[in-house]
Amino acid sequence: MTSETGYLLDNRQREAGRRFDALAELFDPWTLDHLHRLGLAAGWRCWEVGAGGPSVPTALAERTGPSGQVLVTDIDTSWLTELSGPAAAPIEVRRHDVARDEPPGDGFDLVHARLVLVHLPDRAEALRRMAEAVRPGGWLVVEDADPALQPLACPDERGPAEELANRIRRGFRALLAERGVDLAFGRTLPAVLRGAGLHDVRAEGCFPLTSPACRELEAATVRQLRERLVAGALATEEEIERHLDHLRGEAMDVTTAPLITCWGRRPH
Repeated sequence: MTSETGYLLDNRQREAGRRFDALAELFDPWTLDHLHRLGLAAGWRCWEVGAGGPSVPTALAERTGPSGQVLVTDIDTSWLTELSGPAAAPIEVRRHDVARDEPPGDGFDLVHARLVLVHLPDRAEALRRMAEAVRPGGWLVVEDADPALQPLACPDERGPAEELANRIRRGFRALLAERGVDLAFGRTLPAVLRGAGLHDVRAEGCFPLTSPACRELEAATVRQLRERLVAGALATEEEIERHLDHLRGEAMDVTTAPLITCWGRRPH
């Protein structure tokens, strides 16, 4: 297989919407609980980086209220169009590349990114720009996966179905690595945030072991990458169909890579 660059899971594909819905079900309560603990309240100015889907920006707008501001950016805003316009105020959607474009403002009370930096080759530059956009005393919250910390789709590999799931997950990790994804990035976030000059740095991990949303996320991801998995001899069409059939039932316990949530405050 040859090396490629760019985001592996193209948001323009139909399956992206299903992935966003599954990720929201799995991780939104975790994410929003952490933002609440940091004091997210009415009047806050927030920058949601690489939002992908609408769930987190919508929740931010509800919590910051009419006196707040939520700026939502992504290189592909096709899943965010429903957030624009007066009816969705105070949300503003803007096309923006966090690794290449200047920050779309500064003085934010909160800058948040989930499952964004791990996919960027210039992740250090992106994080520097995000940190600079936080006001003194404000918070930067970065959440990213660490597939190397727990690399299996089925930690309880009790039979052929789970063995196949784990083999396909290894193929997925191989495709990610080809694109320059750091499969151990999540665990580095505390050091990375401190390196960006942030204080009061803390981190926690979320590891949903099984749920319908876990199975839906796995199925949507595999469908989205089917052609690449087959082209790279990482799985056959028959194996992919068999795996998807297993995911339609409730017997398979499928998990995700751990999500590491890290936060730090910009010093006064």
